[in-house]
Order: sequence, then C-alpha cells, then structure tokens
Amino acid sequence: MDKKATVLSILNDLTGEDFSNNLDEDLFASGLIDSIDTVQLLLQLQSQLGMDVPVSEFDRNQWNTPAKIIKKAEDAE
Repeated sequence: MDKKATVLSILNDLTGEDFSNNLDEDLFASGLIDSIDTVQLLLQLQSQLGMDVPVSEFDRNQWNTPAKIIKKAEDAE
C-alpha cells in the first residue's frame, strides 16, 4: 500500500469517512478529528509509516486536511 492509501485508510478508520475524493476537507473545522483522534493519527502514522511526529511539535494548521497529511507522509522519506 502506498503512503497516500495508508493515510486515507488511517483517516477512514478514525472518522468513518472516505476522503479519497475530498482531500481538502478541514478535519478539525468539520469536527471529524479532535485532540484524542490527533494522538491516534500520530500513533498510526508512526506504526504504519515509521513517521515520528512528537505531539509537542504538531501544528494543527499544517495537518488539517488529508492532502497536507499525505504530503507530510510523502516528504518524510
């Protein structure tokens, strides 16, 4: 599974939503993800993709859409 598909799968598990056709949805403004979900997201990114993003360095504005999360995952190589 590529990084985009992995991120979309993680987001689907967290929210129950399919973002494959809506990559610019603001996950926080729409109420789909809260602070607990954020921790789960970071844990899953670490577990499935090897990304290490400390919660203390997490900036919501840089992670608020599926497209931005996918970009972070792709840039983390």
